Amino acid sequence: MDNKPIGSFMTLPGALIVSATIIAIAIIWTHKPTIVTVPSNQQATAAAVGSQITLQPVTSADHILGNPQAPVKIVEFSDPSCPYCKTFNSTMEQIMGEYGPTGKVAWIYRSFPLDKPDANGNILHKNAGHEAQALECAAAVGGNDKFWAFEKHFYETTPSVTGATPNGLDQSTLPQLAKDVGIDPVSFNDCLSSGKFKDRVAAQYTDGINAGVSGTPSSFIITPSGSKIPLQGLVSYATLKNALDTLLNSGTTSDSASGSDAATK
Repeated sequence: MDNKPIGSFMTLPGALIVSATIIAIAIIWTHKPTIVTVPSNQQATAAAVGSQITLQPVTSADHILGNPQAPVKIVEFSDPSCPYCKTFNSTMEQIMGEYGPTGKVAWIYRSFPLDKPDANGNILHKNAGHEAQALECAAAVGGNDKFWAFEKHFYETTPSVTGATPNGLDQSTLPQLAKDVGIDPVSFNDCLSSGKFKDRVAAQYTDGINAGVSGTPSSFIITPSGSKIPLQGLVSYATLKNALDTLLNSGTTSDSASGSDAATK
């Protein structure tokens, strides 16, 4: 690992800057699915769409909410200890509440724990990797539905790492969180204690690095043609909805989701 800065994103200013760019890229994509360049004073992470982004393809091994064959997919890289991720999680809940039942949009969750030391040896979220493994164990023990139930419960109820709560979540409470959503806490704890998903979490982190992720939350809208629109930081519901509507109303997605059953929480 190099010493490139890795961190959570301060959100509102970034969301305001990138909002128009995301929508513009979506509009341009509907007319010409190619690499798009935006002005240099806008966020670099919204500057390219297409084959320049290296992102592992979505497969059945992923955590997918909604129709796996949805024409538009949102791949999110998230850190369980990140306060901005918790805010964005509620945005994604809202998005999926609107678009999930139609089978037009799917949400793919991948972990990007900020538990690696920086150049000065400081660690932003020391427990994030452990919490990411807990999410994997929720899926292993309970299946995809329980993964999303656990993910929702975790992001809605647990403390982030902030100035007021610098240590974040008490890790001993994780089995109880699993039990709360109907996951066997003993099997869950055995899984978590074994560390069996440490490598899987590390692979997701590496996937994020290769895709250009430098902080959380970071997401990619995958268009029907497979082009990728990168989003960094907190993107508002309105901004994300406008971009999705632009893509979905382009006239190219009507057949892709017909007849599909959309899974929702």
